Amino acid sequence: MAMSPRKRAQLFRGLQYLVLVLVVLVAVLFANWSAIIDKFFNVDAARDQVPEIITTALLNTVIYTGLGFGLGLAAGFVLALMKLSSVGPYRWFATAYIEFFRGVPALLVFIALGFGVPLAFQIRFDVYSTAAISLGLVGSAYIAETLRAGIQAVPKGQIEASRSLGMSQARTTMTVVVPQAFRIILPPLTNELILLTKDSSLIYLLGLMREEYELAKFGREGLNATGSFTPILLAGLCYLIITVPLGYLSRSLERRSGRKADKGLEVTA
Repeated sequence: MAMSPRKRAQLFRGLQYLVLVLVVLVAVLFANWSAIIDKFFNVDAARDQVPEIITTALLNTVIYTGLGFGLGLAAGFVLALMKLSSVGPYRWFATAYIEFFRGVPALLVFIALGFGVPLAFQIRFDVYSTAAISLGLVGSAYIAETLRAGIQAVPKGQIEASRSLGMSQARTTMTVVVPQAFRIILPPLTNELILLTKDSSLIYLLGLMREEYELAKFGREGLNATGSFTPILLAGLCYLIITVPLGYLSRSLERRSGRKADKGLEVTA
């Protein structure tokens, strides 16, 4: 007698659980736990990283990210307005900039700022400036597109109502459109902040002093010094301390925006 689709689905799901249990049992019974603990969960190696991994590496990661995000947000706002401008050269420049920095790996931007600019123009930035400019250049391209989409998502009726009240185009944009656009784009902006946090690890290319280490560089140096992977795991945990709350914040903002949108549709209906 042929099984129903529901029975087949239940059987297939049961087989998946059985395979998973078998894999876990094999891993538990045959793994070299002493070597795993020594290489990945070494207490002495972890103790060597504390508290400097927090007071130096984590703090520097937050600083690099904050500087880059601040610069990227300011530049992205200007680029978004330029791309929406009725002036052709503004749109062309903004489009070329956005396409270029969205298409080029952030790694190349760090190399260009850290080595190319000093070599070509005899201009040398410190580590914090290099991180801010590099992250800002890359982040601004993505933030500009996010802002542009948010501005265009504002209902045109509100713009028309503001203009009918005698408000200028500039005032309408700054006092009516932009505040609403920022409420719309807060979730994707939070995601961009998470991406910049991870991209900040590329600063290691510049040859940092120990007091300038960020989490990835600090973890790598700890790995070289101790021969244990524990410092890398600690660095990853510190990244999670930053990114997991930001991820929850992004999802919370998305749910809140969704509820407001649903209420707006109910009122309209």
